[in-house]
Amino acid sequence: MRATSLTVAALAAALLLTACDSGGDDGDTGKSKDAKAAGGCVAELAVEFGPGNAAPAAGDTGNVPVTVTNRGDADCTLTGLPGVEFEAGGAATAVPADEAAGAAAAKQKTTLTKGATTSFTLTYVRGDKGLAVETAKVRLPGADKAQSFKWSYGEVALKSDGKTPDASLSGFQQAGD
Repeated sequence: MRATSLTVAALAAALLLTACDSGGDDGDTGKSKDAKAAGGCVAELAVEFGPGNAAPAAGDTGNVPVTVTNRGDADCTLTGLPGVEFEAGGAATAVPADEAAGAAAAKQKTTLTKGATTSFTLTYVRGDKGLAVETAKVRLPGADKAQSFKWSYGEVALKSDGKTPDASLSGFQQAGD
């Protein structure tokens, strides 16, 4: 189980770093044309964090939905998985993708037309003496910067290694009809 958790965490980190690179070079900056297009439209996406189903006590599981809405006039395509980092005590810790999201979601393309939404879910286990999360930073594929949200769901349990948060992210899911 520990090897699987480490593999999933490594996969999530690699996906975060490569989510917007299609490998196509534009010839002068080294950035792909797809990355430039995604970076431009991602600025038009609004991110809403929560409200969630808070875990009431240590050992309970909670879920926080994150909704992404296209406020721009053009379609916007997100390739790959979202990323979330917990900030606690001045340190940042990445939240891995859940096993169901896996490698297939790394290539998943989610296209949002004007006004359309998609969402993903942050699932966590509440801890008694875990990670005292202050902020959750959400980064969309292709985004230059993360958006910060106040964490109000209590401490997050740590996995058996004592360092990794007992939390995970789903891939993007289409919202609405």
